[in-house]
Parts: sequence; structure tokens; C-alpha cells
Amino acid sequence: MRAIRIYDTTLRDGTQAEDVSFSVEDKIRISKKLDELGVHYIEGGWPGSNPKDMRFFREIRDIHLSNSKMVALGSTTRKGTPPENDRNIEALVNSHTPVVAVVGKTWDLHVRDALRISLLENLEIISSSLRFLKSHVEEVFYDAEHFFDGYKANPEYARKTLQSAVDAGADCITLCDTNGGTMPFEIEKIVGEVREEIGIPLGIHTHNDSEMAVANTVLAVQSGVELVQGTINGYGERCGNANLCSVIPAIKIKLKINCISGEQMGRLREVSRFVDELANLRPNKHQPYVGNSAFAHKGGIHVSAVKRNPETYEHIRPELVGNRQRILISDLAGKSNVLSKASEYGIDLKDDSPYILEILEEMKELENQGYQFEGADASFEIFMKKAIGAKRKHFDLIGFRVIDEKARDDSPPLSEATIMVRVGGTIEHTAAVGNGPVNALDNALRKALEKFYPELKAMELIDYKVRVLSTGEGTAAKVRVLIESGDQEDKWSTVGVSQNIIEASWHALVDSIDYKLLKGNKDG
Repeated sequence: MRAIRIYDTTLRDGTQAEDVSFSVEDKIRISKKLDELGVHYIEGGWPGSNPKDMRFFREIRDIHLSNSKMVALGSTTRKGTPPENDRNIEALVNSHTPVVAVVGKTWDLHVRDALRISLLENLEIISSSLRFLKSHVEEVFYDAEHFFDGYKANPEYARKTLQSAVDAGADCITLCDTNGGTMPFEIEKIVGEVREEIGIPLGIHTHNDSEMAVANTVLAVQSGVELVQGTINGYGERCGNANLCSVIPAIKIKLKINCISGEQMGRLREVSRFVDELANLRPNKHQPYVGNSAFAHKGGIHVSAVKRNPETYEHIRPELVGNRQRILISDLAGKSNVLSKASEYGIDLKDDSPYILEILEEMKELENQGYQFEGADASFEIFMKKAIGAKRKHFDLIGFRVIDEKARDDSPPLSEATIMVRVGGTIEHTAAVGNGPVNALDNALRKALEKFYPELKAMELIDYKVRVLSTGEGTAAKVRVLIESGDQEDKWSTVGVSQNIIEASWHALVDSIDYKLLKGNKDG
């Protein structure tokens, strides 16, 4: 039975993306996750290029990997330097990985203009580099850089570079669309032609500059390649690499070709989020397969259909990639949306309940005022429980005051909030400072409530967004505030709307605290 080997280059090619950087510790943790995912090869870096990668290869030797082989990447030897005397080749051998991958020139343009050597010299460099490494390393892969551009410009010479690698003992040749400009129909044609001539396994490495990386990879698999290179979440230089979070399920589910196990694929979303977290990047909610919105339904007709049969609007079962179906609430929502959310929140709401129409009417009126519940599930759960009388009030506001003071031009402003709340029969009056009025208000509110609800100490504000809703009114415009909060177990979002940014923030903050307390008290 045919199987595809997965080659991950997140730790090398992925780190060439703008805003992406991993420490050695990060790279080791990601390697463990990729191993759990069942990736066959993990490209750890370029050991001859920087001390961090050299340290990584030293430390990863002591880590047991159950499914993955570690790969060190480097280039062919330099002009006029025998491989045994080349520092880059020496670094590859000294990395002590079971696999090395070597990048070589395939496009005659690069041979002449970048290396400034003859076409024959380049063939000799490829051959000597691979022969030497093959005598020292278990597996040697050859990455044919700019292969598709080179093949289109001079197919005869591009074939010769591949044959040099075959004759030197390469175990696999990866065809690279380095500039990311090749179209799917070209990939299919060229891979098919090369496969007829090359007697060893082929791989594919695509970039996304034309938004074709995943499509090109899938077509290359259909055309006969046996190894697929890519990165988690599509990280990579310029527009990125082929996204393994899309490529893997496309191969396994759509093409029905084995690559990793079904159980391992169920961890795909988890691995995607884990890598985003270590890269300190916000996950792309619209990413296919693993994004929050990948199986999210908003229109009432869609929701009604997917509740009867998910296949009506979902191309796969979300659980296959570790995701889940989500029903969104917005002014497009219908009865099915409300019933679905009620079930999700554990609210016993019958199909003929009068609350449903009341909730729909009030919700649509609130969205008309500027509220947006599709990005604030926590606020909507609180709203629903209030509507049916299933939520108790945890505190009452008596009043608050926020003061911003700036003494001098060269000093930062000082924000202070004073607040008075009633919890049961007790009134609490306190104050706190912050690095802005909202932060000061948040600090003061929690300071007032933590003696009554100590679980609030585990909660933190993760993100804060403000959007101006009405144009043409300048600083008097209505704003929507969206707050993301979290604790050790969960994250949730809340929303507030007002012409006063402090009041909008207050509503979102109160909902956030209410939701935290709601989580710990099933009675509301």
C-alpha cells in the first residue's frame, strides 16, 4: 500500500518567516510534539550557520524520538574545496543526525550568476558533496533548489543535476519550488516527466508566493512523489511554505493515502496551536481544518442543516483533525442557533419555548447597537442565562471613578480607579492604579471582589481590542470593546459597547468576571 513520508521544516524554513523565532528550548519542545504527531523527518536547522542550531543538534541527541528522524540541512561544498575540508559539510557530519539534506543549484541562472562557476563544475560539486556525506551518514537527501524554474529554463541541465545526485547515492531528491511561482498544471506535468527518468524516491517542497503551495503539494503527491516537505501553519520566508496542517489531511482524507495514523491526525489542531503559542503568534482563526472558524456556522439555514446532518455544510468531520463544530451567534442567527447554543451551555430550552423569540429579538437589537456576539461567546452565555432567569448576580456596582493624570510632558500619565461594590450585604470600597484607565479599573474591580471570590486571582486579561463603530463622529463615536480573558484551564471573550470607552470596557470586564464565577458555579 502506498504511503507518503512527512518532512517538517518548521524549525528551519519556518523560522525564516517574519516575526517567527524559536529558542533552543522551543525547538526541542516542538520536536517532541512533531514526533507525537507522527512526522517522519524533522529538519532541525542548519548546523553550520549559527551557534543556536549547533547547540540544538547537541541537545536533541539526548531526546528519544519514537516516530521521527532528525535532519540537519546544509549546502553543497564550496567551489575549489573538497568536501572533507568544507566547514559546512563538516558541521553536517558533526551534527550526528541519522539524515542530512543538502541544497544544491539546479537552475543554470543561479549557477552562472550566484555561484559564478561553470555548469560542469556545479555537477561535480553536487556529486562530490553527496558521495562524501553518503559515506558518513545513514540517509542523504538532495534538495534541488529552484528546480521548477530551472527545469522550465533549461530542462536538459536540470535533469543532469538530478542525475548527479542519483549517481552519488542520494536516497531521495526533493524538487523545490523555491520562488513559489509555479502553477499546479506545471507541477503535475514536470513531476510526471521527472518521475519517469529518476529511479529513486522524489519529494516536493513548495512555497506559497502564488497561494498555490498546498495545491502544488497535493498534485505532486498525485503525480508520484513519496516525500512531502512543509511547515506547521505554513510558516516560511516571504508568503510561507506548504501548510502541513492542510497537506496532511488532504493526503490522508481526500487522497486516501496513508501518511500518519488517524489517532495522530486527531492531534493536528493541538500541534498547530502549540507552535503558534511558542512563536508568540495569534492563531489564524480562518485557517482550514484547524482554525477556530473552520467548522463554524453562522447563518440560520446552515445551522439548521448541520444539526440534522453535518455533511450538509462540512467537508470532513472536525474531530478527525482535533477540531470541533461551532455555532455562531449574530444578527443572521435563527432559532436553530439559539437552541444549539443553549444545548452547548447546558441550558434546558425546548423547541417551543417562548424564550427563544425573546432572545432572538433582544440579541438582534443589541447587535444593531453594535454588539458582536460571534466573537464573544462568554457574553452570549451570560446574556442567555439572564434572559431565562438562570443567572444570579454576583455583585452590584454602587459607583466607580477613573482619574488620568499627567504631570509633565516627559513623564507617563498615571491612571487610578476608585470603585464601590456591594456583595450580598457587604459594601467594599477600594482603589488601584494601572498603566491606563481600563487596566486601573480592572485592577480595582478585582481587588474589591477577590476577598469574596478568591478564584478570581487565577484569572488574567489576555487581550483587549477597541473598534470604532460610527464614522464621522470623531472622538464622540460609539466603540465596541472586545476582551479576551483566561485562567489555567480556559480562555473566553466578552464584549461591551458604548459611546464612552470606559463604560464599554466596564461591561466587557464585568461579563468576563461573571463568566469566570459562572464556570465555578453551575447554578449560575
